[in-house]
Amino acid sequence: MQIYDYECTSDTCALFAPTETFDGFLSYNSRMTNRLEDFACALAVETSCEASARIMKSMNIKISGDTIIRLLLKRYSKQPAETCGSSIGIDDFAFKKRHTYGTIIVDEATHNPVAVLDGRDGTALKEWLKQNKHVTTVTRDRASAYAKAVEEILPDCMQIADRFHLHQNLMEAVNKILGREVPATNGIPVNSFENNADLPTYQMEAGKKNPVECG
Repeated sequence: MQIYDYECTSDTCALFAPTETFDGFLSYNSRMTNRLEDFACALAVETSCEASARIMKSMNIKISGDTIIRLLLKRYSKQPAETCGSSIGIDDFAFKKRHTYGTIIVDEATHNPVAVLDGRDGTALKEWLKQNKHVTTVTRDRASAYAKAVEEILPDCMQIADRFHLHQNLMEAVNKILGREVPATNGIPVNSFENNADLPTYQMEAGKKNPVECG
């Protein structure tokens, strides 16, 4: 198949060199068909960009991992902006543990992610909340940065601690009470075995090893 370029001789035309395009098959500025792009992106999502490039090279398709990344970014930029309801959930995650973190926002009604923000210090969250002031309920963890961001931009918004951290708070409180009220070790008095004639004599004497099993 050949794609032809045409030159426009009209001085009033803004496009001086229009190019043929085949909708649904091949774009005028693409070096591969739409079906091949779909295959590369689907393979990259299931494996990785570099693994997808290696697999496609074994199929005699010359492509690099960077090219596949550009294809994914181009498709991501063309996706329509996600909308959310009045209730959202906010949490942080690691792009690379102990190095780079991000913030994810999820619509609680549909359980679908609506935004992925850079950082977890609340700066990007403030900018996002300024564009979504219809939010009335936020479920979050105990991060103070998120609490301050929501309180600053949406002072009337209800903030709710998520279930995981409520359970975690409860377990910490129970462990503190048990650690304070229950001793760490409980000794068994030797006299409790004196009335049991079936027990060996070495179990009735405290502080001595088992002469049979311990040598």
